[in-house]
Amino acid sequence: MTGLAETLARLYALVPRGQKLGLERMQAACQRFGNPETAFEAVHVAGTNGKGTVCAFVASMARAGGRRVGLYTSPHLTRFAERIQIDGSPISDEALVRNLTLALDGAPELTFFEVATLAAFLAFREAKIDLAVLEVGLGGRLDATNVIPPPRAVAITRVAFDHMSDLGDTLGKIGGEKAGIIKPGSAVVLGKIHPEARAVIEERIHEVGARLVPLGAPEPISGAALAYPRMALIGSNLAVAVTVARDLGITPEAMAQGVEQTQWPGRNELLHRNGQDLTLLDCAHNPDGAVALSHALDPSVLGEIESRREIALVFGALSTKNWRAMLKRLENVAGHRVYVAPPTEQAADPNEMAAYLHGETSPDVRQALDRARGLVGARGVVVVTGSTYLVGAARAHLLNLPTDPPVAL
Repeated sequence: MTGLAETLARLYALVPRGQKLGLERMQAACQRFGNPETAFEAVHVAGTNGKGTVCAFVASMARAGGRRVGLYTSPHLTRFAERIQIDGSPISDEALVRNLTLALDGAPELTFFEVATLAAFLAFREAKIDLAVLEVGLGGRLDATNVIPPPRAVAITRVAFDHMSDLGDTLGKIGGEKAGIIKPGSAVVLGKIHPEARAVIEERIHEVGARLVPLGAPEPISGAALAYPRMALIGSNLAVAVTVARDLGITPEAMAQGVEQTQWPGRNELLHRNGQDLTLLDCAHNPDGAVALSHALDPSVLGEIESRREIALVFGALSTKNWRAMLKRLENVAGHRVYVAPPTEQAADPNEMAAYLHGETSPDVRQALDRARGLVGARGVVVVTGSTYLVGAARAHLLNLPTDPPVAL
């Protein structure tokens, strides 16, 4: 059998095709393979921010409730296999090679993301999963994941300004693109969504005959505290996930167990060594995400941190992102800033960031982390954010993890 490195090289050779919105290629490819996307029940999740977190929570709660679960998310932090998980573990190298090869050979016209999506559908059918939890890649209406039949449940977490060249320049237009995953008969759970976008989404629900489920409390069991780290940071996303799980018929006890067992690396993830050297990793990659992170960096949330002088921000972003707005929202949360380019050709210039908002620059991620730690000492907190690719590289360095190349698809 062809090895994983060779197979991934074939897949990565498709990166120059970019991300092409539209369903025709995926529909034709799925038909060639006997429509693997129809082999399981699905939960489909869209949103500007928080959709991956909701997916992770729902998948974990469904597993705790006794279902065999597939989870498909993007992008990956360190290894490509993270994108396709079966019962809480990344797909095996053998299964990944087998299903990627099938997709690459059988549908050579597809893009990088479309091949990955088709491989996930094939892997889920092969594994005989009961429930697939699918994260939208971009938008929703024309995203490759949207070839699935009407899902059991749909969740839309947030609608904010991001990817405007693809999705539109108003919240209503962006909301309309995300609402495109809503299909007849599906239960629909909405997070805290701006009224302009919500009106468009509710119109879609009415038009197709879907069912709006009121957003419930984030606690699976009323009055029972959850042992989930940094609970204050994920309340809204957790409420969406718990509301979905409740509609799926998962018991409160299984939901509580699933939440407490959820692992979602790089998203409000606090790493530490010997109780000190705290590093917070958060994939806030747009202004809306930066706002949420700024609320989380209050000393009362971080515990023993007494002032922003004990917080160092390691920040890097893609040139296609509104990093100026992100930095503006994070301006007052940290006493120190170290700018570094994420490991991708699309990285914004750290020197431009330093000129915009005072801070130091560093030539690579390792040196940026070392400098930030030196600025705040062992008792301070280093916060890594601005790009998923930066967070992935930092996490791999801190935990000595193997990596596959990052890709903004």
